[in-house]
Amino acid sequence: MKRAAPGRSGSSVPRVGHPYPYTAAALVAALVAPLFLLALPAAHAASAIALSIERLSRPGVDIRKLRLRREPGAAAAQLHVDRLVIGNWRWAKLRLDCARFDLSSRQLSCRGGRLRAGREVLPAVLDLELDLGDGGGEVRLRMDDGGRIDARVDSHARLHGRVVALSLAPLARWFPELLAWRPTGVFSGDLDWQSADDAANRPARLRLSGALADGGFASADGRQAAEKLALDISIDATQGRRGWDWSGAVSWTAGAAYWHPFYVEAGPLLRASGSLERERLVVREAAIELDGVGQLAATASIDLDTLRLTDAAMALSTADLAVIGPQFIAPLLAPASAERLRFAGSMSAGLRFEQGALTALDAVFDEAGFSLARAGGGGAQLSLGPVSGHLPWRLDGSVTASLRVDGGRWEKLSLGAFALEARVERDTIDLARSRIPVLDGAIVVDELMLRRGGGGWTGRGSATVEPISMPLLTDALGLPIMAGVLSASIPGLRVTPGEIALDGALVTSVFDGYLRATGLRLLEPFGVASHLSAELELRHIDLAQLTDTFSFGSITGFVDADVHGLELVRWRPVRFDARIGSSPGRYRKRISQRAVQNISALGGAGAVAALQRGLLGLFDTFGYSEIGLRCVLAKDVCVMSGIEGADRADGSFVIVKGGGLPALDVIGYNRRVDWKELVGRLQRVIEGNVAPVTR
Repeated sequence: MKRAAPGRSGSSVPRVGHPYPYTAAALVAALVAPLFLLALPAAHAASAIALSIERLSRPGVDIRKLRLRREPGAAAAQLHVDRLVIGNWRWAKLRLDCARFDLSSRQLSCRGGRLRAGREVLPAVLDLELDLGDGGGEVRLRMDDGGRIDARVDSHARLHGRVVALSLAPLARWFPELLAWRPTGVFSGDLDWQSADDAANRPARLRLSGALADGGFASADGRQAAEKLALDISIDATQGRRGWDWSGAVSWTAGAAYWHPFYVEAGPLLRASGSLERERLVVREAAIELDGVGQLAATASIDLDTLRLTDAAMALSTADLAVIGPQFIAPLLAPASAERLRFAGSMSAGLRFEQGALTALDAVFDEAGFSLARAGGGGAQLSLGPVSGHLPWRLDGSVTASLRVDGGRWEKLSLGAFALEARVERDTIDLARSRIPVLDGAIVVDELMLRRGGGGWTGRGSATVEPISMPLLTDALGLPIMAGVLSASIPGLRVTPGEIALDGALVTSVFDGYLRATGLRLLEPFGVASHLSAELELRHIDLAQLTDTFSFGSITGFVDADVHGLELVRWRPVRFDARIGSSPGRYRKRISQRAVQNISALGGAGAVAALQRGLLGLFDTFGYSEIGLRCVLAKDVCVMSGIEGADRADGSFVIVKGGGLPALDVIGYNRRVDWKELVGRLQRVIEGNVAPVTR
């Protein structure tokens, strides 16, 4: 199928630009007006007719190469039009076949007419009766699927049309731009048209009212679609000096639509007024009633040749974020996690569009709240609020954003009140130094700049963690109380879509030693498959404090540990190579009977040599010279070994090597242990504090 081009004929399918306000009336008049020329006294019903008109024009209508032909004695006649232009609607190679054509000096009629454009045939039968004396007449269009259009024109050039159950799908074949959207639905309504009367100083006027039922559309890429739409429509237009002044209303009563990335259900009501000036539709004033919004007003200018929004402005007042947030804000902020975002409070906003592009945005928040629910349920993972302040943006130029956050929560950790200020430019956000209180310390974010690119937001900056008490922190997180402080200096903080990476080291003072984490990378931190990787180094950890904290028994001395290739998925270990060993140096090394029994539980049956089991009932503590344990985790299996170089001939490994008096060795015999089983043993030891039975 081809499209007609302005100024030439030869195409077979119509091209649609924008609808001219009096299309229905003009189409009837355009096809019928040339036939007034046939109202000759010598005309007879059975006579031959051959008429050719090179061009016929009137305001808004242009006809090229019209030809009417009826053979002698024939009842049928054919009307050919090479090109018909009504406003910006264009059709080429039009042909009307009348099964019965009658013409006299007073009347013209066409019954059983079929209209076609090239190879496309309108799925309808046309009946036309025209009084050539006073210009009145009737047009009846019966669609093949049962729909119909009835129109009557009186002698005063007033037209009334009635549309009943008109299906949009077959009509879309005549309008390629509409056909690409695959429209569906059934329209019924009334159309009234009054021609202009200069003598009476009366302008032309058009009124349309009707309803669309079971409507829908779908774009080729699937990013825009709707189904089961029900709309009530009313339009009133009056011709002015420069075009048409109009007002109208659309009430959306049923169905739903997806316009990427938004999903909207029925409910909105639009009232608007404006003008139509050649190729430009101007919306001077529009008010939209939307659930959860106090007031929504807009103005716009639309290029009808390209169907492109050129200029527009929108004002939103006192919007309930709990209502509009999930529908309109969540898909923009975090499309992959939109269903997990929660909102509270209210906001107002203003937007400005120029040449189809957003050029300005101002958002004002009043006691707003934002939270991200934990994947799989179970409460909020991150929450902020109440939040109040101004968030502006300009396409060109720099503006300052300022927000006040009265508190928040990350997992089980409460955050104190803090302020955020940023310099906002076209695609960058430069965040000023921000201090976020956490317990008795704080997280300080400094020199953080975010930039928006094709793949999303990226950023670089630095951060420090001012000392936070480990007893307070572990208590807040529901962990056993630990001594020490948490502090960190992170000179390189990198943020990319779905990833947070730290170039520096996170250092924690704990159990009179320290834990140092490097190479920290967090993928999809708030997603359902969060992934953390890091390298850990623990030095000079006081075993007395550690074992007392976890009710593990009593061990005196110090250990060092290294965890290489640590990987957590959804905060659970899936891979690492961990080694624990006694710290170098001279210090008291004693292990209690209960600690021996608990280590035995981790090592499995037979972890204490048979000859030594009798000693467990005789002494409360034992001396040791070295402790060592290694676990390489992969595929849910922990491959275990003990003190390096102390493996035994029978394949067992030494976990605790005795020393002093009395001395006792703890031996491991199970080198491959299911990780979940090992964790279960440890939990039972700590939570139940029950010593296992040794045999």
